[in-house]
Amino acid sequence: MTRIILVRHGQTAWNKIERFRGRADVPLDEVGLAQAEATGRRVAAQWPLNAVYSSPISRAYHTAQAIAKHFHLPVEVHEGLTDIDFGQWQGLSPDEVRARWPEQLDAWYHTPQRLHIPGGESLDIMRARGMAAVDELTARHDGQTIALVGHTVINRVILLGMLGLGNERFWHIGQDTCAINVIEAQESDFILASLNDTCHLR
Repeated sequence: MTRIILVRHGQTAWNKIERFRGRADVPLDEVGLAQAEATGRRVAAQWPLNAVYSSPISRAYHTAQAIAKHFHLPVEVHEGLTDIDFGQWQGLSPDEVRARWPEQLDAWYHTPQRLHIPGGESLDIMRARGMAAVDELTARHDGQTIALVGHTVINRVILLGMLGLGNERFWHIGQDTCAINVIEAQESDFILASLNDTCHLR
């Protein structure tokens, strides 16, 4: 059995004003840095980690560093954990997207499983690479505990994949900044032990 500690990165300026972040390298703000430190302390107090993996985007990587330092581990970058490619939407607010792609934005909020973002990717594509990463890393670390640090969209589709739920349930999974999810994995089967835990931030 592999235990997975799946974490979302800390807060950025674009979380507060709501812009489509995707692969834009928006750094953690002061609150996000404090959240990452609190997350590192929480993980260190509760789980003995054997490895820490991160999305290559800095807001996730720096969150992962705040966890890994407690275990004297390197942060290993894994492309499978990177955020969604928002294509032509990246950096825009929802109102700016609505002005140009009203039908597609409506689909994002109501039928996300049917949308391929203009110039970007779909949830199906993300889910395939996210679950491939999970399968690879759980096999590599059988019997160990690992942390995976990603983003709200990739974390949600990974959790849906683990639970065998369709991408139409995307908006039914909460992922707050620096949320911790705990999953037990064995032979491509998963038990969700906790979801969207942010008690360490209070």
